[in-house]
Order: sequence, then C-alpha cells, then structure tokens
Amino acid sequence: MDTLFLTLRVFSATGGIEKVCRIAGKALHEIAAEKVGQKLHIFSLYDEPADVSDKYFPATIFTGFGKKRGNFMSTAMRQGFLSKMVILSHVNLLMVGYLIKLVSPKTKLVLLAHGIEVWRTFPAWKKMMLRKCDLILPVSDFTKHKMMDLYSLPEEKFMTLNNCLDPFLALPHQHDKNPGLLSQYGIHPTDKVLMSLTRLAYKERYKGYDQVIEAVYQLKETYPSIKYLIVGKYDDKEKERLDNLITRLSLQKQIILTGFIPDEAVAAHFNLADLYIMPSQKEGFGIVFIEAMFYGKPVIAGNIDGSTDALKNGLFGLLVNPVQQQEITEAIVKVFNNIEKYIPKHEEVLQYFSYGVYKEKLRAVLQLSI
Repeated sequence: MDTLFLTLRVFSATGGIEKVCRIAGKALHEIAAEKVGQKLHIFSLYDEPADVSDKYFPATIFTGFGKKRGNFMSTAMRQGFLSKMVILSHVNLLMVGYLIKLVSPKTKLVLLAHGIEVWRTFPAWKKMMLRKCDLILPVSDFTKHKMMDLYSLPEEKFMTLNNCLDPFLALPHQHDKNPGLLSQYGIHPTDKVLMSLTRLAYKERYKGYDQVIEAVYQLKETYPSIKYLIVGKYDDKEKERLDNLITRLSLQKQIILTGFIPDEAVAAHFNLADLYIMPSQKEGFGIVFIEAMFYGKPVIAGNIDGSTDALKNGLFGLLVNPVQQQEITEAIVKVFNNIEKYIPKHEEVLQYFSYGVYKEKLRAVLQLSI
C-alpha cells in the first residue's frame, strides 16, 4: 500500500515547483495517515537530509540524497517496485519512473506537470516514457491542452489539479502600510503602488515587468504618485539591464527593485501594493496570483498562458494580451479608476484555491487512478 513521491527539490530552493512539492507532500502525508497500512515515502534528489521541515510532513518519511544521483536512482527503483503508486514531481524524473514501470507494471505512475518544462517537443524516447504514465496532473488547463497537442495524448490521461495557497501563508495585514518599508523604498502612504513578485533572470525575461515599466513611463504624468515595486531576487546581468532601462526612461523615482526578501516579509510587501500585475507569457499557473488575491489585491495577468487558470478566466482579475502594450496600460488605468471594484472576494478565492480544497481534489484524482 506504499506511495512513493519522487522530487528534485523540496526545501533547498524557494521556487514555485518547490512550493508545490511541499504542499503536495503535506497533502499526501495526511491522506496516507487516514488509512491503516498506508505509507508515504518522499525522496528528493538534490535536498540534503537536514533540509527537511517537519512543518509540512514528518522528517521520518523524507530522504534527501544530496545530489547523489546513482544512490537516488537505485533506492527509488527498489522502493518503487514495492509501491502501489509512484508520483513524479517533475518530467525530469521520467527515466526512473519508466524503469519502475517496466519492472513493476502494476505500479501506478503519476506525473505532475507544471509549465514550460512540458511545453516543448520531446524526443521520441521521452515521448515513449511519457506514455507510460497512468495519470498526468497538469496544474492548469492550459498545460493540459498544450501537452495533448504536443504529444498526441488522450484527454482521459489528464486531470487538472490547480495549485493552491500554502496553508502556512501569513494572514493578510489588517493595519496600515509598514512605516519602515515605506521609508526604505521611498514610498508615501498615498502613492499608487504596482507590484510584481518574481525572480528576475536575464535568460528568462517572460514575466512582463518590462511592459509594466513602459506603462509606468506612459502614466507618470497622469499619476505623478505612481510607483512600481518589483520584488524578488535578480542576477547581476538582469539588474544591470533594468538599471539601464530605468535610467533611459528617467524612472529612478518610480521603479523600485527590492532584491530578495524572506518569506516572512511577503505579506508586508503585498500590503504596500494597490495592484498586483504580472503580464507573463510563460506562466504554468502562477501561485503568486492567488497569493495576491489572498491578500486582497486586484490582479492583472496575461491571457496566453496558465495565468488564466489562476484568475479563473477573468473571474478574479483582468486578463490582458501580454504583447499588447496598450492593453496593459489601459488595464492599469481601469483598476486605478475603481480599485474597490477589482478587489477579489476573499471567501471566493478560498473556495477555489485553499489547501483544504486542493487536498480533497488530490485525494479524489488519486483514488480514481488506483
């Protein structure tokens, strides 16, 4: 009755996929604990054993292999042969899943599919391995349809499982904007503040912050108090490029790059914002969108990727074409003119994206696959 959850990283990085793995691990542990005789094992290729946080699940069910690929592969295969179900957190784990399935055809093989890692055409050998999966759980309908088109897979092989809010996410602030942060960033309490929360990487410029910077440039005369807070770690090359862009547009007083902030500071940064905006072109789902909605922020997102799932096709915010600059600028004006109208209802956000809802959906899809 064992279930094996294979991951690349769970705790030693802070990206969206790692966040999904932590939450999925917690849900799988709680589901397994409900029935006598069911056991869950979580193996991580890159985490060290000491990286585990028992806030999500007990350290006793987690094994970090510290980048020892051979040890990870052999141990995962041995445990996989004994398991009723093997869940792969990433398509890069297909090889070990495929080998388990070859030796133990009765073992159910489930793949979590996130975004760009499955949006490109695979070589024939990898397509063959993909077809060995009994069930694929894409985080958005966009990813599902992309995979169906790319790999000629039947729709019945998929069940969309949207991401959810971290159950340990800090509650929304009920007080005024943090005076220390206002002072640190040179923001006045009455400024109109846009915000994006994302990693800024020179080779991955698809989040849309360049277009938002351009919109700020277009709107600074209409809204003299406009500010754009870009929150997240950046690499040196991207920081240099953005600094040059900001200088060329004379937006040094409007654009604020915070750099990395710890998880415990995220809620206070959301509290500074009047509007969350990230017109991305390659978002698998966009956990940050549902976090922004959880914190009561109007949201603007792109309409050509998995962001549409996070906004429930426009129910929770405005969807714009991320390559149409005027659409982005006009959407900002629309929200600024009636901010209250675009604030999502907290209870409706939780109705779709709470951890409890996610766990019950995961339970249902896994029971159907057995």
